[in-house]
Amino acid sequence: MAKADILGESLWDAYSNKVTTLMNNPQHQGELFEAEVEERGNKLIVADFGAESCGDAVRLYWEIDPKNDTIVNSKFKSFGCGTAIASSDVMTELCIGKTVQEAVKITNIDVELALRDTPDVPAVPPQKMHCSVMAYDVIKKAAGLYMNVDAESFESEIIVCECARVSLGTLQEVIKLNDLKTVEQITDYTKAGGFCKSCIKPGGHEAREWYLVDILADTRKEMDEEKMKVAADAGATGNFETMTLVQQIKAVDAIVDENVRQFLVMDGGDMEVIDIKKGDDYIDIYIRYLGACNGCSSSSTGTLYAIESTLKEKLSSKIRVLPI
Repeated sequence: MAKADILGESLWDAYSNKVTTLMNNPQHQGELFEAEVEERGNKLIVADFGAESCGDAVRLYWEIDPKNDTIVNSKFKSFGCGTAIASSDVMTELCIGKTVQEAVKITNIDVELALRDTPDVPAVPPQKMHCSVMAYDVIKKAAGLYMNVDAESFESEIIVCECARVSLGTLQEVIKLNDLKTVEQITDYTKAGGFCKSCIKPGGHEAREWYLVDILADTRKEMDEEKMKVAADAGATGNFETMTLVQQIKAVDAIVDENVRQFLVMDGGDMEVIDIKKGDDYIDIYIRYLGACNGCSSSSTGTLYAIESTLKEKLSSKIRVLPI
């Protein structure tokens, strides 16, 4: 969930500090010139890509040492919004020091992750996620120009959405990273399914091998199985107190999913873990009730007791559950 949604603040708060900093102060914006590059004995590659979905465009400059195919310097020009500038800047930085063969493995997910302040909080609001998808295409275009091959020859993944050029691996990773639960959320985050809609489900404009509804169902099943494994491991080893914060949150979510959430959902409610803080005597788990559970009289009595008792039994006797 975006920070703006949790705190009720402006949309601006849904952007990471890295994004807002690079919007106004990109580190690699500029040009490389052929005469200067050739003086250093290197080769200049200039690749352009424009995203029809949003009108943004990027020009990528690579200075490549032909002796080892290493990108020794890189610059960019971005014609678009602030998010496109920030993502282009990080994409450019990720290229520097890599060989051309290594650079083509950089994905849009790599760019978005590099823009995050913390690993589990998306760098931008969902409606701006598509601004990083240009990295995937412009890098492969630059590599194709250098190696004198078609950019499509670098395609190693299954492309599910041809319109937005979104791969199966990217979709699976975005669903897992952001805990997406609906096809509409997938479209918000990746733009897959936002154009001709053929990839959403069977019966669209053209037949596809992969559909978002099936990918979502399969990935959610895999996530649920992983949560159950985490919960089982946590209960078996009794190591909740020594876990990292991220591991603790995943363990709590797994226990709640397995033992509690279905009862909350049946009554039109739900809950989410906001934070976990360790003390000398207690491990305080801060939760927020959602839907019908928010404001319900039992949310501070019977329901709260049931949640806390389950977590104490499964994870640690030191746990206290505190609704906020």
